[in-house]
Amino acid sequence: MLDRLDATARHYEELHNRMADPSVTSDPGRLREITREISGLEEIVAKYHAFQTTHEALDKTQAMAREEADEELRALAKEEAERLAADEGQLLQELRLLLLPKDPRDDKDVFVEIRAGTGGDEAALFAADLYRMYTRYAESKRWRVEVVDENRTGLKGFKEVVFEIKGRGAFSRMKFESGVHRVQRVPLTEASGRIHTSTATVAVLAEVDEVEIDIRPEDIKTDIYHASGHGGQNVQKVSTAVRLTHLPTGLVVACQDERSQLQNKMRAMAILRARLYEIEMEKQQREVTEARRAQVGSGERAEKIRTYNFPQDRLTDHRVGLTVHNLPRILDGDLDSVIDALVLEEQSQKLKVAGVA
Repeated sequence: MLDRLDATARHYEELHNRMADPSVTSDPGRLREITREISGLEEIVAKYHAFQTTHEALDKTQAMAREEADEELRALAKEEAERLAADEGQLLQELRLLLLPKDPRDDKDVFVEIRAGTGGDEAALFAADLYRMYTRYAESKRWRVEVVDENRTGLKGFKEVVFEIKGRGAFSRMKFESGVHRVQRVPLTEASGRIHTSTATVAVLAEVDEVEIDIRPEDIKTDIYHASGHGGQNVQKVSTAVRLTHLPTGLVVACQDERSQLQNKMRAMAILRARLYEIEMEKQQREVTEARRAQVGSGERAEKIRTYNFPQDRLTDHRVGLTVHNLPRILDGDLDSVIDALVLEEQSQKLKVAGVA
């Protein structure tokens, strides 16, 4: 590992030297490429330099603890060596994590699709609760949320809602939310006070560039129709909503929230690309069994990932056996403690697969 870190540090210095090369400074594209690569290496190189400094200090302090004639100074050196050894161990663990392969989608914007599952009106209300939870979480991260499509019920619920979250690192956090979410509570419409169990499904799709997934024009069927819901007079008079059907797979994407037909078609195409990319990724992951096991929250739709139990004020994430309380706070967007546990589990599994745990 240290040899690899040495090579990374040397490459980082070479990149900085190239920045002074006239052939690079005169080529904006090449300059951007090198700047982006430097930015991607900055954290690991800084951490490696900190590790080297700590390691050198530890060696000197340990030697002093062994060789110092003054007993009091030896004791102080021993105490300092213990602290430095702990710091070195922490830095080494952080470097192991930084060396793990990164998901190239982690910094991407995401499309989130929430659909009411079993439970009728209560499932639709739960879908609305999840939508609110994610929008509040996005606000806490200073990410931007834009609704793409929605199908509301009369009780302020959602049969389906699709929205985009734009912000750096959105996929790296939101990817763990894919799956079946279960709620246990007494519905507002339940006069006898019986607890009902309902579900909603969440799909999180990383936005992908056009070059990453090829969609042939002849494979797309386009339908134009009048938008429903909010939108003012514009959507009442002009057909702006767009529905795309991908004929080879049967995937259907609708978008009606933009003001123009072109904008809705562009947004619908972006979602379609993301869905097709996700299908291709899942196909590849199934073929590589070990890589599949190394992922947490990979989005298998039939898998119950989390239960929200209102009578016991308890959230349980079944993937990592995590239980936390204070559901109102969680549903208000305070999700970091839950997602942090899933991130740690993913890192642990990757370290095991890499053989460096």
